[in-house]
Amino acid sequence: MNNISPENNEKIDEGNNRKSGRRVINERRLIGITLATILFISIYAGLPSSFDDPSRKMIAIVTMGVVLWVFEALPLGLTAALIISLMLFLKPVPIEVIYSGFSSPAVFLIIGGMMLARAVNETRLAKRITYHILARWGGSSRGLLASILVIPQVQSFFIPASAVRTALLLPVALNVLDTIGARSNSGLRRMILLAVAFGSTISGTAVMTAAIGNILTVAMLKQFVGINITYFEWFLYALPLWLILIPGAWFVLLKCFPLKREEQFFPQVKQEMQEQLEEFGPLNIREKKCLVILTLTVFLWMTEPLHGLDPSIPAIMGVVLMTLPGIGCAKWVNVVKINFDTIFLLGATLSMGYALTDSGAADKIGGVLATDWILSLLQDPISAVIFILLATQIFHLLMSNVSTAVVTLIPIYIGISAQAGVSPVFICFTAAVTCLHGYILVVETMPNVIVYSSGQISQREYLKPGLYMTLLMIVLTTIVALTWWKWLGLLP
Repeated sequence: MNNISPENNEKIDEGNNRKSGRRVINERRLIGITLATILFISIYAGLPSSFDDPSRKMIAIVTMGVVLWVFEALPLGLTAALIISLMLFLKPVPIEVIYSGFSSPAVFLIIGGMMLARAVNETRLAKRITYHILARWGGSSRGLLASILVIPQVQSFFIPASAVRTALLLPVALNVLDTIGARSNSGLRRMILLAVAFGSTISGTAVMTAAIGNILTVAMLKQFVGINITYFEWFLYALPLWLILIPGAWFVLLKCFPLKREEQFFPQVKQEMQEQLEEFGPLNIREKKCLVILTLTVFLWMTEPLHGLDPSIPAIMGVVLMTLPGIGCAKWVNVVKINFDTIFLLGATLSMGYALTDSGAADKIGGVLATDWILSLLQDPISAVIFILLATQIFHLLMSNVSTAVVTLIPIYIGISAQAGVSPVFICFTAAVTCLHGYILVVETMPNVIVYSSGQISQREYLKPGLYMTLLMIVLTTIVALTWWKWLGLLP
């Protein structure tokens, strides 16, 4: 006689699933570490004699790091530490170059941005903005979808990381779906969850400080070719693409998840959000201070061409004002509790990019890739845009981490553009924007990963809308490049 209850069966199944999941993760880690080690040795020993010792070492180190990041064999920050350690031990470049990424203004911009986000979250300002948008448009499926897509765009001006924006928005979206009573497998739930992921990804497009990939690109262009893209210039170049992608994502998700009429209207959401706002009451003094300081910080970022201050300076100034006793709205002891794993990853990837160029590895790789047909493609604006878009998208599918993709591609693209005699700014800006927009695979962007980790959506549900979003992004970028960028002089 079987005395095992259904509850015990569920616990046994859950335990077996956990063991199976751990086994898969351990196998993936073992495969990643083994493959990374084999490739490191093979590349160092097997590259042609035209590659000198420093470039061999750097290519081997970068390959090893990329494989470890792709397989997530080690925590991202630990892989970054391993890369720095290997560079220090093998000495492909001087120690000043190895540590140069950590002295970049880009690192301090991210530190300032993360601390600003912590300070904002010390107040109710971010929640108030979210509830206000939902109270206005959240009473229907179309309005709710638009609200979820718009909220991270607003957040992008004062929250620097897409992962943070996603982490803040996801619980709100899940709460709204539960309030509506959306079923776990309903089209509405899948549509809104994908809107959180896609909206957070799109939100990094026009605001330079809203995505680490943007900051890395600007830092490397300034370091390698002495060209500085300001906050305002980035915003101006990407503005049309950003504005069109938001309604584009709205349309794609509506078409991919058609809803029954009874799923399209839910006035209780507007009512609940309005009640939350009424409970908050009017803006308090801390929220007012926070809003003023944020406005000042963004104003200084936008007016960089007038005063010439590096974006890291307004960010640090904003942190000081946010935490200054009697003036600020947050406590220093809370604001300083930021994710140093991200900072270490950024510094290490920047150092890796600088070392790729300083060792001559980027030039060597560029020389191999700079075949006649690729150079001829880059010399024609239309074919150059399409080639960079397609090549970068394919590369990004293979290398999921956006920062790694950017720091690997940008030095190579700079070398190839120099050989082709075309503007590295245009080539690198196109590549950087393309790296941001990963929609097909869960692992392509952190917003995808965070939404997937909720356990309420599967990889399969990313495929169709993700493919449409990728095609839309490629087509829109091509159109914007051949019109807007050409008028602004970005496209030669």
